[in-house]
Amino acid sequence: MAKSDDSTLEPEELRAVQAAARRSLDRASAWGVYPTPTGVILEAANLKIAPASAFDPRRIMEYLIGKAEEAAVALKSAISKVFGICDVDEHLIHIDHTVHESKQNFLKLHETGHHELPTHRKIYRIFQDCEKCLDPTTADLFEREANNFARFVLFQGDGYASMALDHKLEIKTPMKLAGKFGSSVYASCREYARTHHRACAVYILEPLSFDEEGHMRAEVRRIEVSPLFEHQFGKPSEQVITHKHSLGRVLPVGRRMTRPTTVSLTDRNGQAHECIAEAFDTKFNILVLVYPVKALNRSILLGSGRRT
Repeated sequence: MAKSDDSTLEPEELRAVQAAARRSLDRASAWGVYPTPTGVILEAANLKIAPASAFDPRRIMEYLIGKAEEAAVALKSAISKVFGICDVDEHLIHIDHTVHESKQNFLKLHETGHHELPTHRKIYRIFQDCEKCLDPTTADLFEREANNFARFVLFQGDGYASMALDHKLEIKTPMKLAGKFGSSVYASCREYARTHHRACAVYILEPLSFDEEGHMRAEVRRIEVSPLFEHQFGKPSEQVITHKHSLGRVLPVGRRMTRPTTVSLTDRNGQAHECIAEAFDTKFNILVLVYPVKALNRSILLGSGRRT
């Protein structure tokens, strides 16, 4: 099942988040520094990474002095799907160090967002990215705001999009830029599709599975599209990619990457377009980049996210 929207904000909300993110980059003098110096940004925000993980039940018990061990175990269960916690009063960020290092960078900046956004800091002492801790509506808004803060800081406003202009439209580009900015390939591919000046889409799929007849399928986790792609083709709504789907033959079976393959996409007017699709298996997700062979005539101007 596709994941729910984790980033859309109203224009006024987005401007406020980006203003806070811009201040963080300014304070750390991090513009144009690659990979984005997460440690320096945290230091400039007077934040530290907790030396002991709050995700170990024993550490939870120590952290919540006076609580019974049973309560600590219960809390561990409640945050079993949590990867980061920001303790505002102690200026500490707790990160699950079992996740990949590139993902930790985004998590640290996400938790920094909770600390740097005034509304978040005023309402809660400890932010736990978990439905059991916050009202669902408030939690959803705060998580989307923190995600946008992390995204803006990590990719330095429109710095990522500007750099992508100098590279070929292919899946190897967001893979390279991930290393440049210190992000995961997953986050880089999402940013690539969302900010590209040409029409393109990135399908983020769950790992391959096979039915009883041996036919492969991959559940859709997310689909990110560029403004120009959505204008011409709309937002794809598939929930699963099977061997019968036009992208089915692009799925990597027994290999990490597939060669660029010709596929056909139909636009909003019912006109078919020759497109190229290529895929990369991260072992956690399958990323499929799709784009028309011919560049579209209409261009989209990027918003000014970089400091001027």
